[in-house]
Amino acid sequence: MTSTSAHVVADDRPHPGDPLDPDAAISVRGLVKRYGDRAAVDGLDLDIRRGEIFALLGPNGAGKTTTVEILEGHRSRDAGDVRVLGVDPARGGRRWRADLGIVLQSGGGDSQLSVREQLQARASYYADPRDPAEVLELVGLTAQADARGRALSGGQRRRFDVALGIVGRPRLLFLDEPTTGFDPEARRQFWAMVRSLRDLGTTMLLTTHYLDEAETLADRVGVLAHGRLAEVAVPAALGGRGTAPAVVSWTEDGVRRTAETTTPTAFVQDLAARFPGEVPDLAVGRPTLEDVYLKMIGDRA
Repeated sequence: MTSTSAHVVADDRPHPGDPLDPDAAISVRGLVKRYGDRAAVDGLDLDIRRGEIFALLGPNGAGKTTTVEILEGHRSRDAGDVRVLGVDPARGGRRWRADLGIVLQSGGGDSQLSVREQLQARASYYADPRDPAEVLELVGLTAQADARGRALSGGQRRRFDVALGIVGRPRLLFLDEPTTGFDPEARRQFWAMVRSLRDLGTTMLLTTHYLDEAETLADRVGVLAHGRLAEVAVPAALGGRGTAPAVVSWTEDGVRRTAETTTPTAFVQDLAARFPGEVPDLAVGRPTLEDVYLKMIGDRA
C-alpha cells in the first residue's frame, strides 16, 4: 500500500572505485563469484566497521552464504579485493583464523563430552583464550556445565555454539541464522547475549531471515538480491523508512479507511474533530522493515 519510490535513501555503501578501508573490520570491492554462467555474487562493495553488528539480509539464493564463506576464507573468489581484519582471506594464516569466530547453523551439541569439557578442549587451541567458566556465564550455561552436549535443548545448543565461537577471543564473529527454531523467550535471551558481546568490542556479521532480529540487534543492515547489494543503512532508514509518509487507518460508517500523510499529527487532529469521542480503531504507522525489504527484493526479482 505504501510506496518508497520517491523517498530519499540514506544508502551507506562505498562507491565503486573507492579504495579499501584500512580501518574497517571487513572491506570489499567488486567481489564476484560465479558458478558456471551464474554470478552468485556480482560486484559487491561493502565496509563493515569495527565493533558494529552488521546484518546481511536476502532471500535464499541471493548470495549471502557465498559472500560469508569468501569472507571466512572457506571459498575462493573470481574477482574483487577483500580484506578481513586487514588480511586477504585467501591468504589468511593460522594467526588470522584465530581472530575469527564462526557460529554455523549446526554445531557440536551431540558430543558425549560435557559442555565444560568441550569448551576447555576448544580453549586449548588458542594462545590467549577466555576462561571457559567466564564464557559459560556469559552465554547463560553455567548450570549446564556438566551436562552432555546431547542433553541440551535447542536454545541451549545455540548458546553453546556461540560459547565455542567466542572462547578464543575473536575480534570478528560470524553468526549464521543463530536463532532458527527458538521460541520467543529464548530468542530474546540470545539477543541480550549478542548485545553483551558487542559491549566487549566484538564485531559481528549476522545473517538472518528474522527481520525483527535484524532491527533489534543490527547497527546497520545490508540487503542482497541476485548477488548485488541493494542498499546499506541503519534499520530505521532502510528504503526511506524514516521519511516515508505515515499511514493512518480508522473505521468510519462501518468501513475501514486508510490515508497516507506526511503530517500525521495534524491529520489525526482533523480526523478527531469529525467524531464526538475517540476515533474508532485509530492506528498510525510507517513502513516496517519487512515492508521495505520485500519491496527491495521484489523490485529485483
